[in-house]
Amino acid sequence: MSQKLLTEAAVFEEMKKAIAETLRVDEAQIRPETSLIKDLGAESLDFLDINYRLEQAFGMKLARHFVLEHIEEMFGEGTAIDENGQLTDKAVELLKIRFGDSASELAHGMDMDEVPALVTVQSMVRGVMDVLDSLPEKCPKCGNSAWKADGGARISCGSCGEAAAFTNGDDLIKEWLNKVQSEKKLF
Repeated sequence: MSQKLLTEAAVFEEMKKAIAETLRVDEAQIRPETSLIKDLGAESLDFLDINYRLEQAFGMKLARHFVLEHIEEMFGEGTAIDENGQLTDKAVELLKIRFGDSASELAHGMDMDEVPALVTVQSMVRGVMDVLDSLPEKCPKCGNSAWKADGGARISCGSCGEAAAFTNGDDLIKEWLNKVQSEKKLF
């Protein structure tokens, strides 16, 4: 279900707060196209902190593993990353499908360690939106369709007060990979 309670703009504002607090940068430096690594100097542990802050703000679980790890797990070792640590054609194709225009720098043979630098604020916002859009049509506790936003970043049932439960980010990536595989037959 594509929820309409929390907009991309609202998620972007929460994202800016999480990034600014983690990296100790001014929110004015944070734009959708900003690369967390290239532009703001983020390191791998910073991503964990940012994700934790977002999970707390929205009441959800974001992906713990990157798309490349899921490709390797689901379709076999070497399908995304070759023996030299470089991206395969299929990995590039999948990443371009997943990230669209923001993945234009991806190329076959690119070192996998270069990929995190391509993560932008907007690609992280899309990841949060994907999880938010997994909001079930009806509350599993009372069966009503009465979701409401609390004025912040949380969604709950307007009938019984139950906090919204979302599909976790890793499961959403796996679902997406299975869908793309069934449509495109890449592996």
